[in-house]
Amino acid sequence: MKSFSIVIFLLFLFACTAPKKKQEAAEKPQSWAVKFADAVMHESDSLIYYLREKPKYEYDYAFLGLAIDQLGGIDQKYAAYNKTYIDYFVQEDGSIHGHKLSDYNIDRVRPGVNMLELYKRTGDEKYKIAIETLVEQMKGQPRTNSGGFWHKKIYPYQMWLDGLYMASPFLAQYAHDFNKPEWFDEVAFQIKEVYKHTVDEQSGLVYHAWDESRAMRWCTPETGQSKHFWSRGTGWFMMAMVDVLDFLPEDHPERAAVIEILNKLSAALLKVQDENTGLWYQVLDMGGEERNYLESSGSAMFIYTFAKGAKKGYLDTKYLEIANTGFDSMIKNMVKMDDEGYAVLTNACGAAGLGGNPFREADYNYYVSEKKIDNDQKAVAPLIMAAIELNK
Repeated sequence: MKSFSIVIFLLFLFACTAPKKKQEAAEKPQSWAVKFADAVMHESDSLIYYLREKPKYEYDYAFLGLAIDQLGGIDQKYAAYNKTYIDYFVQEDGSIHGHKLSDYNIDRVRPGVNMLELYKRTGDEKYKIAIETLVEQMKGQPRTNSGGFWHKKIYPYQMWLDGLYMASPFLAQYAHDFNKPEWFDEVAFQIKEVYKHTVDEQSGLVYHAWDESRAMRWCTPETGQSKHFWSRGTGWFMMAMVDVLDFLPEDHPERAAVIEILNKLSAALLKVQDENTGLWYQVLDMGGEERNYLESSGSAMFIYTFAKGAKKGYLDTKYLEIANTGFDSMIKNMVKMDDEGYAVLTNACGAAGLGGNPFREADYNYYVSEKKIDNDQKAVAPLIMAAIELNK
């Protein structure tokens, strides 16, 4: 009878405590990375059609897919979201639908990082074939006379900061995964080369692009540099360096040079950080000017870079606190919840480039006039990555 009473008591105790534990679990706050991944997947159940009607093989969708993929350990649906996008374009024979090697468009190389990850996980030969196609593109990528990769064949003699993120992390990981160390040398050279030609010695910031030929009317004839410091362009370059350092060997002769550039540019960015919010403007050095605004994609990229750089020891530990404060400020100032309770990231510049047809002057008016897009993939991706780095 005594043992029966003990059993009854234990069952009663479990019944009282179990609902409480369930309630505690339900009340545990969701990470911002998960919130934004869920918002993206609610908007479109396939990344192929996220914020667009027709499928397109593109760097920014692959970028968002890989960011969401990092949550695969929580739920495999996040990894599947990325894989489905890549598998739509990488055919069973390894050809890449939507990629034309002869265009020598450096943007088209970025999805290769997703392919490298999928090849590691699956061993599927189609990914390896696709990866080698992108490597072949970079072997033949046109160059400036000084050796820098053109951004695209249609933009001759031009290096854009954007291009460093499009190709450098891919080539660095390829060098590591496939034992091709010559690409480490190339990656380090490209980082140093674009910095040399875009840095402004006075502010320490980097201009969006450089035209070696001085032919474009968007550039300063004396230097070939474009005229403004664009937040996301700088963000692409910052992320390129911190991600390349994941693979660049510790004993590589140019590793210290890459870390030095990362530190110099990080220090320059602190000087143009908005005092009230800890965030950054679309045109970095013109905060407070008419129509300039605090921009979410560049701010998220800087926060991600600072968080990762400080945790890895590339940057001073103070940058981790700067990243934490900046992230919280982004949530406060740039995030709202829609009617269904999904997170919306505002103030993202939809697109910005130089030249082309119609011609983009890349003057102040151009940068502040470009359309803003809610939950733009180029802003949500680095915010997810920053949230993961900061455990937010």
